[in-house]
Amino acid sequence: MTSVAAPVPADAPQGLELPEAGRLRSTVDFYLTTMRLAVQEQFQYRTANYFYMFGMVAEPVIYLVVWTTIAEQQGGSVQGLTVGYFAAYYIVWTLVRNMNIVFGAPFWEHRIREGELSGALLRPLHPLHFDVAFFAGWKVVVIVLWIPLAIGLSLVFDPVLDPRPLEIAVFFVAIWGAYLLRTMFQSTLGMLCFWTTRGAAIFDLWMTLELLLSGRLVPLPLMPDWVVTVSWFLPFQWAFFFPIEALVGDFTDAELARGLAFQLLWILIGLALFKLAWRFAIRRFSSVGN
Repeated sequence: MTSVAAPVPADAPQGLELPEAGRLRSTVDFYLTTMRLAVQEQFQYRTANYFYMFGMVAEPVIYLVVWTTIAEQQGGSVQGLTVGYFAAYYIVWTLVRNMNIVFGAPFWEHRIREGELSGALLRPLHPLHFDVAFFAGWKVVVIVLWIPLAIGLSLVFDPVLDPRPLEIAVFFVAIWGAYLLRTMFQSTLGMLCFWTTRGAAIFDLWMTLELLLSGRLVPLPLMPDWVVTVSWFLPFQWAFFFPIEALVGDFTDAELARGLAFQLLWILIGLALFKLAWRFAIRRFSSVGN
């Protein structure tokens, strides 16, 4: 038995460019088919998905209990944020958090180590297309399963939520924008796995920054001014705080439009960084076969 290392050719799938007109239909068909299969698959495991979502809900419920308790002890609000606001914020947070679950950077390590990337490179489309399409289908299931949880949490915590139709529409767009934004940056971090199998420290640092600067741990209005200022120049808040606040807060129409524009900007920046990292990373990859 012999093993042969097969370097990946320079023209290995790079297909993140916009497809040519003749390929557009097949690309759309790929996305729709992959999403449909993901929906069917995840509904087959709806009980497991519910238990997974319960685990994800535990984090924001803890935050919710803590901040509502503090607000009640301070006369009903903290820096102008009421108990009803905290309830609405963290209940919407549960959906945004589940929408933001993507193939994270550690998955690229698994994909490379277990040899899954070798097979993915034989497909005519870039592996990132499958990642985006499959998880997009899963998100449809997530939204459906989240609704009963949101109703239950609302009955317990009595949120104050009265969004305008425009805010609802922006929220729907923003949660998908947040999903794409986080996918691009997590995948870019995943490119480190082509150079090292010990990327956990960098991944953990990124997650810590996200926790502190995204509005995930604490609503940004409660953070120091310098933290809020720094967060404006980083992608984190556009994946968490903006989608939540678009539905819960009182953004003006201009602020809603600006938030969507920042989301789009960071998605494009993340995509550009991923394409650049992929170009160099794939040259280091070699598969081993018998």
